[in-house]
This record gives sequence, C-alpha cells and structure tokens, in this order.
Amino acid sequence: MTDIIVIGGGIAGVSAAARLAQDAHVTLIEDEPALGYHASGRSAALFEENYGSASVVALNKASAADHQPYLTPRGLMLLSRAGEEDQFRADTETLGCAEISLAEAHRLVPILNDRITCAAYHDGAQDIDTDRMIQDFARTVRAHGGNILTGARVTAITRGKRWEVTCGDATHNADILVNAAGAWADALAQMAGIAPIGITPLRRCMARIPAPGGHDVSRWPIFFGVGETWYAKPDAGKLLVSPADEDPVQPHDAWADDMVLAEGLDRYAQHVTEPVTRLETSWAGLRSFAPDRTLVLGPAPSDQTFVWCAGQGGYGFQTAPAASRLIADLLLGRRPEIDAHTIKSLSPARF
Repeated sequence: MTDIIVIGGGIAGVSAAARLAQDAHVTLIEDEPALGYHASGRSAALFEENYGSASVVALNKASAADHQPYLTPRGLMLLSRAGEEDQFRADTETLGCAEISLAEAHRLVPILNDRITCAAYHDGAQDIDTDRMIQDFARTVRAHGGNILTGARVTAITRGKRWEVTCGDATHNADILVNAAGAWADALAQMAGIAPIGITPLRRCMARIPAPGGHDVSRWPIFFGVGETWYAKPDAGKLLVSPADEDPVQPHDAWADDMVLAEGLDRYAQHVTEPVTRLETSWAGLRSFAPDRTLVLGPAPSDQTFVWCAGQGGYGFQTAPAASRLIADLLLGRRPEIDAHTIKSLSPARF
C-alpha cells in the first residue's frame, strides 16, 4: 500500500487525507494543536455555488451533493446605492441573483436605510457546519487506519528514494507528499526543494457585533455591498461584519487590524439604520491565493510525488469535497469526475 504524508490540517488537508486513506496509508501532519486552526477555523462558512472563478464554480457544483448533510438555508442579498448600478448589474449576473423590490429587501433585512436604491436576492446560499465537516473527514481518516498528528511542526523535508519529513525528534517516510499547508504552502515547497508557485496570504478581518436594534437576525440572509467591499452575516444570534479586506501579509497567526475593521464597519453602517455601538470580538484569517486566484491541485511538474493542494483562497470549504476527490483520483490512477479543461486550469503545470 502506498504511503502518503499530507501536511496541513485545514479543510484542504483533512479532506484530501480522508479520500486517500481509503486506498493508501496516510499520515496527516498539523503544526497546531487542533485541526482547522487557521483559515478553516475562521471561515464565513457559506456555500454558494456561483461564488468564484469558473474552475471554482465547477468544483462547487461537483461538491454540492456532498455538502447536503452540513447545510442550512441562509440566502444572499446584494445591495447598491445611487451611482453603483453598473457594478450592481455585473454582480447580480456573476452571482445569479434576481433583482427584488426594496420592500422585499426591507422585509428580509428590516434595518436597511433609505439610501439603498437596488437589491437582488438568491436563495441558494447556505450555511456550512464547518466543524462537523472537518471532524467527519478526520473520522474517515482514522477509520481507514490513517494517522493524524497535531502539534507536530515540520522542521525538515528531504527527498531520497522516499520523502522524509522531520517533526522534532520524529521522522516520517512516504512515497508521496501532499502540500496542503495553506498560507505556508510556498515555504513548505521550498523546504522540500520544489519551486514555489507564488501563493500569497491575504488577511481578512471580521467583527462580531450584537444583533442590531435587538432584532432576531436568525433568518436574515448574508447581505453585502456591490464589489464585495463589506458583508454582514448572522451568526448565533449576532451579526458578523467584515470589510472583505485582502491585504497581503506574511504567513502568521493573523489578527484583525483595527483601522481596517473600522473602515469596513463604516461601509456597512452607511447601508443600515442601526449604528454600530459595540464590538463583541474581532479576529482575522488568511485567504491564500495563487497568482491567478485559482486553486492549485495536482503533482508538481518537477516531481510527480510532490502534490499541491493549495491556493484555496476563500473557497476551501465550498470546494473541498470535489477538490479532495480530484487529488485522490490523480494520485491513485482513477478517472476524475471533473472535466479535463477544469483539471488543466487547476494543475500546477500552468505556472
């Protein structure tokens, strides 16, 4: 049986490990003390088939059936003000939204102010139970005899007849190495002697505020302005508000920038009647993109035993079921369900 090491315990790594463990001996290595600690643990947790580039949408659609046990209805609403009509029309087309009346928009989110001139809605957006999804994939790994190592920092990678991965005093060997290290994917590749792709971590900040005006927000959709310059999403009786920022940073345990948050909260506040009077908490995550903002899935051209599973950006959970199947199909010699054009657009060979 083939030995495979997967480095990275976010949704990309744990889902790939789960698919591979059914036909190979898999060891998943995660630096942090728990799975899903960084980007995966700080996700907006939304499934929207039409969100992303063409290749991302293809993966979303191929993932839809797998997501069903983890989804609850949410809905998505796009808002515009005077002068934003052109961007509004472009966004509605991209997201597959239908324009609705302002009266309907106020019914869905009663705190909208009178500066809103257009609104569009799509009922296909749904919340994802991200923690359950990660834990189910982890259970699959273990059920098939795979190992999950947390709190295991990779300190060296060497390549002889097999890959040798050193974590402190422990050494692990494998025929195939899967790089699912998220924001650290390029650094891991360089450690392994593989050319980096140009994976760039982009910080995204988030704030949790009390339910505006004491409203019951549980049935509100996620709502946002044109060009995705901010969004607000109900969460456990509160409201999450993000400036939808994308500031390039070095890989690290991210935290929110107060000024960026303040600017984003102001953009949100310009669309509603209820002022933001208190932040309950704030945090940030890193959304890591390849130069073309498309996932990187498949063997490196220079070494077919080094496999990229990176560049998920903000689409990690949405694409995980199909992306992990594709990784397993490519490594285990099966015919992928994804079409050849999409596979080519995701391949590391495009760089």
